[in-house]
Amino acid sequence: MSIIHDLIKKRILILDGAMGTMIQRHKLEEEDFRKGWFEGHSKPLKGNNDLLSLTRPDIIQDIHRQYYEAGADIAETNTFSGTWIAQADYDLEKAVYDINYHSARIAREVADEFTAKEPAKPRFVAGSIGPTNRTASISPDVNDPGYRAISFDQLVDAYKEQVGALMDGGVDMLLVETIFDTLNAKAALFAIDEVFLERQKELPIMVSGTITDQSGRTLTGQTTEAFLISVSHMPLLSIGLNCALGASMMRPYLQVLNERSPFAVSAHPNAGLPNEFGKYDETPEMMADQIEDFLKEHLINIIGGCCGTTPDHIRAIAQLATKYTPRTLETVQQIDNND
Repeated sequence: MSIIHDLIKKRILILDGAMGTMIQRHKLEEEDFRKGWFEGHSKPLKGNNDLLSLTRPDIIQDIHRQYYEAGADIAETNTFSGTWIAQADYDLEKAVYDINYHSARIAREVADEFTAKEPAKPRFVAGSIGPTNRTASISPDVNDPGYRAISFDQLVDAYKEQVGALMDGGVDMLLVETIFDTLNAKAALFAIDEVFLERQKELPIMVSGTITDQSGRTLTGQTTEAFLISVSHMPLLSIGLNCALGASMMRPYLQVLNERSPFAVSAHPNAGLPNEFGKYDETPEMMADQIEDFLKEHLINIIGGCCGTTPDHIRAIAQLATKYTPRTLETVQQIDNND
């Protein structure tokens, strides 16, 4: 059993907040996405934030540091779009290994720095695995419902490359997140399982889905319970929800996971819903007040933030979480003992 499996039974663990929100504060230009790596590249690269782990590692390192200082136990790598599928839009398929490896190394170095200073509060790195910009379950062409822009095998291929690079970079766990299509997630989990078998090494796996609106379903139509059942074949560290909804609207679906999940439960909601300018208005105090309901009901084991959240949000949440005990994990204990 890993250290993280032990800690998750003892206290609520804190995940970091938004990477994109923090990057936007720097008002970066095209040059920032090219430095030292892509000066002669033919396509515009501004906005491809994963590249900053190569071209502006100082910025990514500082963001990780701010979140750890705010109280985060786990930082996510800057690899949300770190597959050849997502990078194909920029003709950067060949940069995928470097993106993931260097992103993991940056987070690993900062985590080790904080762990060395505070051994009683070890810091962890989660390799962020996003959903890609293709869906295996829905046709992008309304005139051809049977058409798919990506196949299951292509997704597995892309995820295997990403997982291998993240593991080479030294991540402690893998986080398959912002899942809107569970078939994509199943491809990611299949890829993870294959890499583990090939390397004869396993890491804890976190899975986090996205409820797209108040219907309580993912984009491909699954309820929270159906989503849970669809991925429960894997021995997960945690299953949870992130993005899309603010904390208050996420609560009913976390209650479903609390009742049904044999794994730990995580949540990293947005700072409310975006306003007409695409900004998130919930202050750290407002968000913490809503999350306190999760804590009082003992719904979760891991809590953090998604879009619009900052180190100030994570600090407020982390301080609040110290007052509460985590969701009980008797079932998880049994699963761990059988591993």
